[in-house]
Amino acid sequence: MTSDTTSPRLDPPYAADETTMLTAWLDYHRATLALKCEGLSDEQLRERSTPPSTLSLLGLVRHMAEVEQHWFLSVLDGQDLGPQGLYWTEEDEDGDFNGVDSADPAADFAVWREQVELARAAAAGVSLDVVGKKQRRGQDVTLRWILVHMIEEYARHNGHADLLRERIDGATGE
Repeated sequence: MTSDTTSPRLDPPYAADETTMLTAWLDYHRATLALKCEGLSDEQLRERSTPPSTLSLLGLVRHMAEVEQHWFLSVLDGQDLGPQGLYWTEEDEDGDFNGVDSADPAADFAVWREQVELARAAAAGVSLDVVGKKQRRGQDVTLRWILVHMIEEYARHNGHADLLRERIDGATGE
């Protein structure tokens, strides 16, 4: 299994305008998740952390595909994505994590990469002050907030990925 990063992992610039800085940090964290999954077998990607958790590297990839879709396509761009997500349903809201046992990692990585590209396209050329077309909990959300939230979301889950990867094969690193 190869994860094929969505972009090379480049250190974000030390000095840049806000949009460049935020998108560079988001791309850094996207690439970090791919790096944490690189070189593992399908079974290793599906391997759970510790009961009762259903957390796995593949589950994180599936989860982040849904998060990318939700924030950029639904909230920012206003797209109607239907009654269920890529992996979750009303019957299983944690389907992104729970459904990995029979999942196809190559297909799930392709979905994640596609959602990253769609997210990039939705945000391209958009001012950080633009308010998304859908609200979150009755509040307006700007692209700036979405980018900061996405950096936080990836950073938190990359910490999980770090621990999962170390448990699987002992690999550590940034």
